[in-house]
This record gives sequence, C-alpha cells and structure tokens, in this order.
Amino acid sequence: MFIEANDGTRLAYEDHGQGRPIVLLASWVLHSDMWEYQIPFLVEHGYRCVTLDRRGHGRSDRPSTGYDLTTSADDLAVLLEHLDLNDVILVGHSMGGAEVARYLARHGEDRVAGAAFVSAVLPFLKLTDDNPGGVPEAALLAILQAFRADRPKWFARQAQLWFATHLNEVSPAMVEHTIAQCLSASPWATAELFASAFHEDHRDDLRKLSIPALVVHGTLDSSARIEVTGRRTAELIPDADYKEYPTASHGIYFTHKDELNTDLLEFIKSRC
Repeated sequence: MFIEANDGTRLAYEDHGQGRPIVLLASWVLHSDMWEYQIPFLVEHGYRCVTLDRRGHGRSDRPSTGYDLTTSADDLAVLLEHLDLNDVILVGHSMGGAEVARYLARHGEDRVAGAAFVSAVLPFLKLTDDNPGGVPEAALLAILQAFRADRPKWFARQAQLWFATHLNEVSPAMVEHTIAQCLSASPWATAELFASAFHEDHRDDLRKLSIPALVVHGTLDSSARIEVTGRRTAELIPDADYKEYPTASHGIYFTHKDELNTDLLEFIKSRC
C-alpha cells in the first residue's frame, strides 16, 4: 500500500491486525521488514501494527530531496492523517526514534498516547561546547568518506558490531540479510540522513514530552553509545521508563526480541 507525501513522493506502508494502532519506524537504512519479529507478537496480543518505509528506503520512492528529520516527521504525519490513526503508540528504532521525537515536536501529541525509543540516536550526537560528551564532526566526515569509498565494505564491517555477535547467537544468514537490507537503501539517502541525524539537537523537545515514554538501549551499543544516547535521553524525558540490556548492541530488535517484545507490551498495557 502507498500514500503520497506532501511533495508527491510515494511512500510504502504496511497495515497488519486490528485494535489499538502501534506505528513502528525502522532504523536508518532498514525498512519495514526489520519489524518481522515484533509485528506477529503484537498482532497476536490484539494490536494493529502499521509500518512506514521512509523515502529512499524499502519500497518507497527514491527522490533527490527530503532526507532530513523534519521531512521524515512530516511524512509520518501524512501517514497518521491518511489512516486517521488516534491513540497511537509510536515505536522508533535508531533513526526511527529521532523521527518520533521530531514528529512530536512538530505535530504535537494529539494523536499519540505513548512513545518507545529503542536504541534511538537521541538526544544530540554532535560534540559542541554545551554537549561535551558528543561525537566530533571529524568522525561524521570519516564515515561519509567511507560510504563514498566502499559502502558495502563499511556495512559488512559494522554488521558484527551491530549484533554483538561475540555475545549473541546470530546466524551468518541473518548478518547477510541485514547487510542486504542496508545496501538496498538509496546511497544518496544513506549519506544525507546520516548527516542530518548527526546535527539535530532534540534536547529541548524531549524535555517537553508529556506522554508516557519508554527508552530501551543496549549497554554495548556501538552505533549509538549508551552514555551519549540512551542514558541521556532517559534523563531528559519526564518520568520515562528506562531499560538497559547488558549484552545488547544496536540490533536489539533481533538479538533481544523476546525481552523487547515483552517490555513493549508491558509499557503499552501499564502506561498507555
């Protein structure tokens, strides 16, 4: 199924089950299929699961513009309005979590009852005078250069760290499958969105959230270091539920799917 964004870009979405809507937003360079270990579980517990392939990803169009978090948030707003979804639970992984935060800042909480930030690249990644724990911009430039030099090599190297395969049982087939998903994203979108997320400061927006929130992060996350992201996000959001998974890295949706599914369900039932 498809919707049309404000600029005419065709965006793919999926809609499974019935009941209260849960909208799941995938990680940077992944798409709706990453949620295959959450959707059946949530549908079987009586929820409606809706996913969106952001522009440049999955089955959506690959335009040359719109690869920034503000456009992503507006694309999400189009989806919620198109399906007339209310009392929604937003669940975002990695960049999807940043898109959730930007949506709430731009479009408000009227349609949303709760938000789960899973391994989210929040609140602010870049090193600045008032963000001394951030990442130097030189690191961003090095990664962008690595994309230009040999993008498949970069993702192949990152895959083992993504799942912390030295601690978690992950088949070679799953690693290959994930790399293929990553490489299926538009190369242009890959670089543009990565840079956009790096520069965005969500600190003030997170302080203003009034809906229930869940923050889940892996202690060993190599893509979004917990001391820069998860712990600081939980501190900023008023009354957030916070869960740390000691053996998890960024691919928490697979390596710790049973624990994550249980925590999502408990959060929805008890807080939302």
